[in-house]
Amino acid sequence: MKKFAAILIVALSLLSCKNVEKKTDRVESSVSTVENKKVERTFSGEFIHTPDASVFSGSSFIYGVKMNEVAQELAKRVDAVKKDDSDFVPVTVKGEISRKPEGTEGWDEIITITQIISVSDTPKEADVKI
Repeated sequence: MKKFAAILIVALSLLSCKNVEKKTDRVESSVSTVENKKVERTFSGEFIHTPDASVFSGSSFIYGVKMNEVAQELAKRVDAVKKDDSDFVPVTVKGEISRKPEGTEGWDEIITITQIISVSDTPKEADVKI
């Protein structure tokens, strides 16, 4: 739980300390509809993975990540790019957003990644070095 809290603090401090122009996150709606009527969309943002949790964030959202096979593959590709355990790596993925199950800890909204579109070759430069 302490590591999860630390990741949360780092994520929030990185997002709140930006002094550059805000870029709008590219979100394409209605790419395809799956059988249970959830809409798969394309998201661009930053991904961080630790043994305790994975987080996907953009300028206007922060999602917990459901660790399915595709998310595990993304974590491997991001780990190969990271220079430090706390590095965020820019990625573009397709996925579905859902609410977290009642009575569980974590982010209110969870992304289930269905496809990896791109992974940056370099981690995002940290706004604040600790």
